Amino acid sequence: MRTRYSNGEPNELVRVGTVVERIVIVGAGGHGREIVALAAACNLAAEHPIYEVVGVVDDGKPDLGRLERLSVPLLGPVEAVGDLDARYVIGIGNPSVRRVVDQRLAAIGATAAAPIVHPLAWVGLDVELAPGVIVCAGAIITTNVRIGRHTHLNVQATVSHDCRLGEYVTVAPMTAISGNVTLEDEVELGMGVSVVPGMTIGRASLVGAGAVVTRDIAPGMVAVGVPARSRPR
Repeated sequence: MRTRYSNGEPNELVRVGTVVERIVIVGAGGHGREIVALAAACNLAAEHPIYEVVGVVDDGKPDLGRLERLSVPLLGPVEAVGDLDARYVIGIGNPSVRRVVDQRLAAIGATAAAPIVHPLAWVGLDVELAPGVIVCAGAIITTNVRIGRHTHLNVQATVSHDCRLGEYVTVAPMTAISGNVTLEDEVELGMGVSVVPGMTIGRASLVGAGAVVTRDIAPGMVAVGVPARSRPR
């Protein structure tokens, strides 16, 4: 079975042809600019360009010089997406903020982009990626994995067999998720976290950098240490 997007249609990881998907990136900070670079890498690896980054939107005051160096314009606040002929990708690291932004955009009828997978990532068989998913360079997803809407796998993160990742999950660089793990919605795993097989991490929990998760974590907790010990957020 090929990788499937949430609409059930099989898709190649690198799409070829002349159809270009117009995307706008929500968030002009570091994570958003990384997604600009990710889209550019996908274009370079494909026979024809597959993404046109129309620009970025941001409610704040981003560094315009950094955007200019990427040749990407700032198009206005988040709701400007509703006036654009483009689908959106949320370039914001915080899971709860990503959820709120997605709800704001859904309320004005905007449509999330299909998953974006870096050409140097590896996605195995029987994997389902929902709209808005980001898979960065060096990330690995093995088999029988389901990943929910607007979940982000950062560089060199690994997800092993039979895992379920909910919506708006953030997996930081060099995190290792073993088999049969469940991450509920809005979970955030810090850099270098390890999760042993069979664990469940509850909704909106945060696991600190370098922690090793050896037991289930209830919703709404902060867990740190080796082994990770949790407390309410």
